[in-house]
Amino acid sequence: QVQLVESGGGLVQPGGSLRLSCAASGFSFNTYAMSWYRQAPGKERELVATISSTGRTTSYVDSVKGRFTISRDNVKNTAALQMNSLKPEDTAVYYCNAKGIRYIYWGQGTQVTVSS
Repeated sequence: QVQLVESGGGLVQPGGSLRLSCAASGFSFNTYAMSWYRQAPGKERELVATISSTGRTTSYVDSVKGRFTISRDNVKNTAALQMNSLKPEDTAVYYCNAKGIRYIYWGQGTQVTVSS
């Protein structure tokens, strides 16, 4: 059974930090690119960051460059998103995504709220 389980969301003040984690199981994790998406109320789901299956390549949406870092551990089958200098506009539900040659998997999402 494929599972992607996110954790680490919550309420944080502007300028604060959060680290999201995604625990994967049920598929060959080290053959899948991992991404984080987010969806704010009333907006479309947005790709935030991607890391290749080996971890050698990463990419970010312009709005988070220099503030967010995506990483993965192919031994522990986990992916993470370190979010620093958070802004109110980062408020959204964040989703973990695994993309392989044939299949795409999604987590259930974790809420991140940036507010004073």
